[in-house]
Amino acid sequence: MELHPTDHIKLSDLLEEIDYTIKKHFDKEYYWVSARTINVKKYETVRRCYLTLEEIENQNKKAEIRAVFWANYYHEIESFEKLTKQEFKDGTEIICKVKVRYHKIYGLNLDIIKLDFAHTLGLIEIERINTLERLVKENPKIINLFEGNYKTLNNCLRIPRIFTKIALITAPNSDGQRDFLQELKKNKHGYTFSVTEYLTTMQGETASKLILEQLENIKKNKDKFDAVAIVRGGGSLGDLKPFDNYDLAKYVASFPIPIYTGIGHDRNQSIVDLMVREQKTPTKVASTFVEQNFTFENNLIEVKNKFFVLVDEIIKQAIEDIKDAKSIIKLSSPQAILNRGFAIIMCGNKIIIDPKSININTELKTLLKGDYIHSIVTKKTKNGKKLNYNTAYLKLEEIIDQLENGEIPIDKLGEKVRQANELIEICENSLRNIQEEIKATTKNKTTRQRKK
Repeated sequence: MELHPTDHIKLSDLLEEIDYTIKKHFDKEYYWVSARTINVKKYETVRRCYLTLEEIENQNKKAEIRAVFWANYYHEIESFEKLTKQEFKDGTEIICKVKVRYHKIYGLNLDIIKLDFAHTLGLIEIERINTLERLVKENPKIINLFEGNYKTLNNCLRIPRIFTKIALITAPNSDGQRDFLQELKKNKHGYTFSVTEYLTTMQGETASKLILEQLENIKKNKDKFDAVAIVRGGGSLGDLKPFDNYDLAKYVASFPIPIYTGIGHDRNQSIVDLMVREQKTPTKVASTFVEQNFTFENNLIEVKNKFFVLVDEIIKQAIEDIKDAKSIIKLSSPQAILNRGFAIIMCGNKIIIDPKSININTELKTLLKGDYIHSIVTKKTKNGKKLNYNTAYLKLEEIIDQLENGEIPIDKLGEKVRQANELIEICENSLRNIQEEIKATTKNKTTRQRKK
């Protein structure tokens, strides 16, 4: 029936009919809808989020409608972001539970009351995240989350300087086993490794338990190994599920030997990987051991070269010091002293070193440059010096003889040079004092002669 313009109705009346119809069919109904989010606008202060849901098929838009999270359902967004570790934003594929709502002014909307997180992450990822949270919560002494990285007792163990003894957990006759062993055997540096294999299945429902049992066997002989390698080829997320097992992850986190894993490809990362030192593939695990040994060898060569350079420098300096000492000794030799007007006191044919050996009435010979003067001791007085010239000279000469005969080990060179310098200083001071005494005597004699 066609209506005439004179039979028109108000806009509000039409919208009321639409409102009535929608409420009649949708008022008590809820629907699970799959869609993609666009135009996401979150208002955290009032706890609301306005967005648009769209459906795209073959790059063409098939449907679009406005949607909203009201304050009493805003926690769904917070839970989504916490659980999935991703921001709720434009382009997010979701499955959500909605209620149809119509308003005469604001139009048609969908109220979102629940999000299906499992759709976004997948059931495996949900379980993985729950396991990680449980590991951190229940084992704070061995597992900690710090700046997005998991720190465990195992991945914080100090690694050995070189790897030679490896415990290998892998599946028999597998690609992972072959790749690992070939990489070690054919390394370009020619390093050799002792590998003890602990073979077991690496996938399936019982795999995590069997791997844990092999780790227990290795632990009984922990002193025999430098590291543990757990390797297998990559696979689907389902194939890697044993390595997301709570008990296995907890065990490796506290294992007393450094563990290296190569159980997947670049796109895969298991919970066990996060607890230890992950190297992605079996080949990379093996190359890590080889490179560690290469680094150690280079460091050893560098230290060796530095050591011998340092020893050469020490020896050269010691030789220079000895040359200086010998030059001073020559200047301080008995003949040089006699030539400068000094004397050497002897008892018989023995040079007097210790004045304690001289007694009153002892006959002495005083050696001058060209003659001996014979005398008898009538009086002794102490000069307060602990070490005289003759004693210092003889000790210095003894050190020089030892150096020339190679009797002083390299680690004693520094000490002997220090002693020689001290003895040289004593000799120089003694000579200096004697010269000053002679100058004073000569000056007094000249003064007396002038007075006469």
